[in-house]
Amino acid sequence: MDRIYDKCCGIDVHKKLIVACFRKGNRQEVREFGATTRELLILADWLKDGGCEMTAMESTASYWKPLYNILESSGLKAMVVHAHHMKAVPGRKTDVKDAEWIADLLQHGLLRPSYIPDKDQRELRELVRYRKSLVGERTSELNRLQKMLEGANIKLSGTVSDINGKSARSILEYLLTGESIDGAKYDEMYEKKIIAHNLKATKEQIVDDLNGIMSPLQRRMMKELLNHLDELNIHIKNLDDEIDHFMKPEEKKASAAIQDVTGIGNTSAQAIISVIGTDMERFPTDSHISSWAGLCPGDNESAKKRKSGKTRKGNALLRTTLITCAHAAVKNKKSYFYTQFMRISSHRGKNEPTLQSPTLC
Repeated sequence: MDRIYDKCCGIDVHKKLIVACFRKGNRQEVREFGATTRELLILADWLKDGGCEMTAMESTASYWKPLYNILESSGLKAMVVHAHHMKAVPGRKTDVKDAEWIADLLQHGLLRPSYIPDKDQRELRELVRYRKSLVGERTSELNRLQKMLEGANIKLSGTVSDINGKSARSILEYLLTGESIDGAKYDEMYEKKIIAHNLKATKEQIVDDLNGIMSPLQRRMMKELLNHLDELNIHIKNLDDEIDHFMKPEEKKASAAIQDVTGIGNTSAQAIISVIGTDMERFPTDSHISSWAGLCPGDNESAKKRKSGKTRKGNALLRTTLITCAHAAVKNKKSYFYTQFMRISSHRGKNEPTLQSPTLC
């Protein structure tokens, strides 16, 4: 078998241990290093002094990231490989043998590198992922608030469409004082525009929905919950500003361009750009990027029989963002996506077209 690299290194990465197998032609040298920055720099110097052409490591949790950053800053070429693509022979499992196996596969060009963006894009992706986690936490807190209101027999969600809106918050803060809302109080709040004028519910219905039985403990819990929501809103706003400041001009331009697609808003566009970047040469066709995102049906056929066509996992952030955009796009009845969705969902189900149709995603 032909050699692709004469000098290369296979690295087995763990939380506190790094095992490196440096191959030079037919000879190899195995060394162990710690996971501290000092020892990673020693590893990088060892590889540079030996003239290493390429290094490869498994994508083990997040332990590969510090090593990849050190190798990248040291000018060494490195690839991160999915563990599923380089399974070793069963029954021969040690750290040294794993490193030797990775080095052997790398030397003969049998490894397929994962897509690792540059440092700036990785940092942008971290910001976007953190914002996404905070938005999810805020949604959980709003669901908890809704459950607490139902427990107090306050039907606020039946009166106000958004319990996180300005009108709902003003009504909640008044109820948490222990007072009730009668007809006269409703008129006063309506005049001061504390209660929005565009609510579809009648005055009598709103008064009935907002008078429940709230215990002192429930009031205290709701106050803490509302304070937490305020904190989350501040953090999310700060992250929005930081993301907008951190994005490069070409990334902002690309983000604005893809917002012309129905269903994609500013937040989703920033998430998409943070994952795929602006250089599309790494994806030969649109089918490749759909497959990488895990949004294409699987291709599994044998003996002229179609087997399971389930989608692969793909990139979690890109996949969930595009699915959310697809759900938003099909709500626009004037768009092509709505027509395509209704055609497919009639025989496949409401969720399946959104998840599997390349047209919608």
